[in-house]
Amino acid sequence: MYIEKNLEEIKKKARLKRDENFKFRSFLKWIDLESAEIDSSVHRIYNEVIDQIDCKECANCCLTKMPLLDALDIKRFISSLEIGEEEFRNKYLEEAEPDDNKKLYQFNSLPCPFLKNNLCTNYDNRPENCQSFPHLHKKDFTSRLWGIINNCEICPIVFNVFEELKLELWRKGIF
Repeated sequence: MYIEKNLEEIKKKARLKRDENFKFRSFLKWIDLESAEIDSSVHRIYNEVIDQIDCKECANCCLTKMPLLDALDIKRFISSLEIGEEEFRNKYLEEAEPDDNKKLYQFNSLPCPFLKNNLCTNYDNRPENCQSFPHLHKKDFTSRLWGIINNCEICPIVFNVFEELKLELWRKGIF
């Protein structure tokens, strides 16, 4: 499997394939495959791809995305910092759109203020949203396709998994 790692190429190719990706999204929504079967393929491809990509060489998610933090994320994040919760919120966070009436925050600047030399300076205490990115190991892949298509432009892992999934289904003659 060829793995594209060049961020400029990924961004360019993902933009060129945006219409195709949305057609593939529609296909995945009505295909006669169980969600667990699609998840299994995604997880297998994901495991092959992550063995070939070092996130520390990229860090594009930390450069371009603002993860959502809830109260638990904030408490965990500041546990190793010498800063109080209120000061942390005032200095680094802004309110985000609530999710199910749950108050959420996001960092107030890009890149992430805790990114240094492509590494998180608070890695062990990073928010759940950061820990689970790019979210391809989770169940119900087809319920997150809008975000996945958007993440194709910024994450080499997502781009390569999505491209390989398209090839795999074409090889089966399904698409």
